[in-house]
Amino acid sequence: MDTKKSYADAYKDCAWVDFASLEAFMEDALVHSGIPQADAKVIGNVLIESDKRGIDSHGIGRLKPIYIDRIDEGIMNPVTTIDVIKDEKTAAVLDANNGMGHVAGVKAMQMAIDKAKEYGMGMVVVRNSNHYGIAGYFVTMATEEGMIGVTGTNARPSIAPTFGVENMLGTNPLTWGLPTDEEFPFVLDCATSVSQRGKIEVYGRAGKELPPGWVIGEDGSTRTDTAQVLKDLTTGHAALTPLGGIGEQGGGYKGYGYATVVEILSAALADGAWMKQLNGTDDKGNHIPYPLGHFFIAIDPAFFMGREVFKKIAGTICRELRDSRKAPGNDRIYTAGEKEWEAWQYRKEHGCPVPPSLQKTMITLRDRFKLDYHWDFEKN
Repeated sequence: MDTKKSYADAYKDCAWVDFASLEAFMEDALVHSGIPQADAKVIGNVLIESDKRGIDSHGIGRLKPIYIDRIDEGIMNPVTTIDVIKDEKTAAVLDANNGMGHVAGVKAMQMAIDKAKEYGMGMVVVRNSNHYGIAGYFVTMATEEGMIGVTGTNARPSIAPTFGVENMLGTNPLTWGLPTDEEFPFVLDCATSVSQRGKIEVYGRAGKELPPGWVIGEDGSTRTDTAQVLKDLTTGHAALTPLGGIGEQGGGYKGYGYATVVEILSAALADGAWMKQLNGTDDKGNHIPYPLGHFFIAIDPAFFMGREVFKKIAGTICRELRDSRKAPGNDRIYTAGEKEWEAWQYRKEHGCPVPPSLQKTMITLRDRFKLDYHWDFEKN
């Protein structure tokens, strides 16, 4: 694959903005929304990491609709106060008090890592939190320490159970990060649905129809009308399909099962909220907080056969997979985390692609907060 050509084609309508100014802009906008400077720096770092990895659904595109708008509505606390409910040798329970999920997530994963350094494993759960950005950010906190990282989070109901059409479960990623002896770790960061709301929003901004099989309607058939789907996902008139798709033929029960595992772990260990309690509306239709739960696990290979042994074998497995026979018409096999690493190799030289709709949002926030930012795309 010609990476440069494919990126140029994929983002031909976008303006490219350097990461340093984009991250600074997000931090400044967050501070002007009432978030303390130190916390804004944490959140900005999580968001920009998404854009660096090519995960366009969870970076600058989430700044206004998920965070600033919810702060404006009064359903998310800009100041994050974290209570330690329980703290044992290898386990802890935190309450984020409806604060910023990124801040709670970084604290929780660091606690899990510190416990793993001392005891081999650590697990920390969080309740009453909010959307925490890309799950992959937290597992790479562990891989950077030579450890295995695991995290999951529940979310507002989006997925219909197999043989159902009602959105009951969140997109609930079950995310793993494994250190390797390569330039990048193995990071499996994906929703337990065929697609997720953020990717559908990307399609919406581009004015594109959805691929068949991503969304199921109330009549049990697939939906592709992106703009109406985004509305109907919120009102419960459409639902995402679990990994494997509609019904059992493609293994949809597997995605449904894993989404349920994440839901239970995100709620039950911390005595937190689940499923319809995360709808974000009360019985009168008023917007209310989304009291999400997260879990974070760190495992130190040093307590097994050693970090270097683990990394060498993990890297060898990845290389053997990539070197295996290719299907006709395909010249590469990827392992998890490789495409994100390649996206960064390109983007660290070119910056972040910003589509026209997002350019307007950035200008709106800049003008609202009277920030001193000027971008090349304004000249066009």
